[in-house]
Amino acid sequence: MKIEELKKVLNESGADNWKIIETVKHGWEFYYIKHELDQNRVTDVKTIEIIVYKNYDNDQYTGLAAATINPSETDEYIKKTVADLVAQSEYVKDRYFDLKEPKKANETISKELAPLADISKEFIRTMDSVNETETEDINSYEIFTSHITKRIITSKGIDVTQTYPSSMLEAVVNARTKEKDHEIELYRAFNLGTCDEKNIKDTLDKAMKYGKDRLCTTKTPALAQIPCLFTTSDSKEIYRYFISNLNTGNIYRKTSKWQKGTPISKDIKGDKVTVKAVKYLENSSTNFDYDAEGTPVRDMTLMKEDVPVSFWGSTKFGYYLDEKDTFMITNSEFSGGTKTEEEIRKGKYLEIVEFSDFQVHPMTGDIFGEIRLAYLHEDVDGTDKVTAVSGGSVSGNMSDFIKNMSMTKEQVQYDNYKLPKITRLENVTVSGAGE
Repeated sequence: MKIEELKKVLNESGADNWKIIETVKHGWEFYYIKHELDQNRVTDVKTIEIIVYKNYDNDQYTGLAAATINPSETDEYIKKTVADLVAQSEYVKDRYFDLKEPKKANETISKELAPLADISKEFIRTMDSVNETETEDINSYEIFTSHITKRIITSKGIDVTQTYPSSMLEAVVNARTKEKDHEIELYRAFNLGTCDEKNIKDTLDKAMKYGKDRLCTTKTPALAQIPCLFTTSDSKEIYRYFISNLNTGNIYRKTSKWQKGTPISKDIKGDKVTVKAVKYLENSSTNFDYDAEGTPVRDMTLMKEDVPVSFWGSTKFGYYLDEKDTFMITNSEFSGGTKTEEEIRKGKYLEIVEFSDFQVHPMTGDIFGEIRLAYLHEDVDGTDKVTAVSGGSVSGNMSDFIKNMSMTKEQVQYDNYKLPKITRLENVTVSGAGE
């Protein structure tokens, strides 16, 4: 069924509002064992997501239901699916809200796309040039490159189309002893717009070093409370806490207590965080003109020096909070660091570079992570003594950490997050291995 025919079906369905999201993905995939191509394939996938909205009880409530359909389905099947969605919307009702009217983006991001062949070649060339040794090397890797075209149409008149590149690289690094009697694997995943040679090679070089060090660690001692440094992509979990608490859905549900104009904590002595929604970040996989609802994306400060100034979120919760100009953020930037790397690396601290799992609860702020590899730094007679350790775990709460949090001025980017290169949290509880 063509889109125009689907629009007609939706208009005649009894739904008060509707939304169509048509996604077309052209992809190339490569699967390597060591540096030998095992298999490759081309993918072409088209999906259509339908969301219907129906108002109930004299517009006191709005119900919605959604389904994803294959465009090749019969007209009868699609008509029945739409009718079923309208009926099902009665069972998922919230307070009444309305969809947004069309609004054009002020500036559009350049849509010139490199051919998938060129993007793929760059990934392959980058992986072929990774530095390997007799004891540290690439076990396997998979490359996924794609061009995605997404069209968003609503009953209010929104009709926007955007095409963008999206790539993913998954790599497994092996490290072994010279005697080959002990071997470990480290997994790395990269989400990107296109290939970023420097980022990939730097990350894999570090992974090989971490693998080598992991083979000769001692057990993490019981350190009680100690400063911890976060220097890898796990830092994103810390900063997601800020993003979550600035979301209209969490503000409305009161799972976030943050308020505009009020500092997020009292007695802050450390660096103060500034959070921005950013429309464009170099080589991000989510550089969009419009969000998933067809609302224009723009640069916007969400929090300035630990004081919320704006919220972000969906149309529904923006409507409830009378925040009619909200949108779904696509890229985020976090700043406010005042330290150099030398200044932040002082005294006794634990630098954690590998977790089995690291989590920061987006609402409570509780952190937890099991340590696979960390470096215990101790100042011994003016010399930085470094010991590789593993085992044990970290815990604590962000409401305590943000009072004395330190960040570097230098930033680093992980796909759609740009944040301080090093984040230091004070008084993190570290349980030793075997406790």
